[in-house]
Amino acid sequence: MKRPTALFSAALLLAACSQVPSAGTRPGTDLRVQATGSWVSGTYTNAYGSRFYRLRVPAGYDGTASRPLMVMLHGCTQDGYDFAAGTRMNAQADARNFLVLYPEQGTAYNSYDCWNWFYDVNQHRGSGEPSLIAGMIVWVKNNYRVDSARVGVAGLSAGGAMASVMACTYPDQVRKVAVFAGLQYRAATTATGAVDAQNNGSLYDPNERGTSCASEMGSLRRVMPTLVFQGTADGTVNPMNGNQTLAQFAQTNDIATDASDNGNVDSTADGAVTGTACRSYTRYDYKNSTNGSVLLQKYIISGLGHAWSGGSPSGSYSDPCGPDATAIIVSFFGF
Repeated sequence: MKRPTALFSAALLLAACSQVPSAGTRPGTDLRVQATGSWVSGTYTNAYGSRFYRLRVPAGYDGTASRPLMVMLHGCTQDGYDFAAGTRMNAQADARNFLVLYPEQGTAYNSYDCWNWFYDVNQHRGSGEPSLIAGMIVWVKNNYRVDSARVGVAGLSAGGAMASVMACTYPDQVRKVAVFAGLQYRAATTATGAVDAQNNGSLYDPNERGTSCASEMGSLRRVMPTLVFQGTADGTVNPMNGNQTLAQFAQTNDIATDASDNGNVDSTADGAVTGTACRSYTRYDYKNSTNGSVLLQKYIISGLGHAWSGGSPSGSYSDPCGPDATAIIVSFFGF
């Protein structure tokens, strides 16, 4: 795969497009890490178009009890199979018996399979790509026994930016969010602005965007527990974006906890833990000061580039060196 150059439009430069995938195989071809569950594939269509999806049903699912649902939003040049392989989420799903939904963008809508998170139509409830992803979630709920209180969305890069969007636009459908090398809600509203945000951090104030997110939630506003992951050596998404995403969701949760912008949740860490799991990292905890609960966590991973931490080389944009982001997300989401 060649690196995009200035000859490509700004939209094609977004999120995972400027690095060659880490795996030597063609993305999506090695499914050995897919565990022992089964795949269900289909297309969801509404007024804003059609998108393909893949649903992973764990081996232990028998329909007798409601199970959690993980929604995984891939980065550029990826599809559901590739993202599943690189993250090894399906192995966790089989071990813990939860469903995994992999919405797919498709080259008909972006030449590099990037989610178009940076257009206004895709930043609001009831329109664009968020409505398609939410429609898929509803389809899964209508056809499988899903514990609606345990539905989480996680995404990498452009998928991480879209995960931020989903948390703000559909808090009734997703209850927790994990953003890996992504961007804050409405970090940009044009393709060229998205490239600038990706390279230099968003021009928009995280507090303002956090308030905007809470406003977008409307009458459905709720607390949104948030995980943020960022590598210090990411050459595709400026690490500043991780700090902005954390600050944005801190402000959103500040308002969501008690309908007041009073600082009971903020972007000043209440604690930090350092560790080494192949790579060294620091985890920052952010609490709701009214009850002491941890609402947000941010992992800063030393030396990690634009890749999923603790992943499998069977997929693209994954780094086998830990910490294991997949296991961390599953634990944080309470699956």
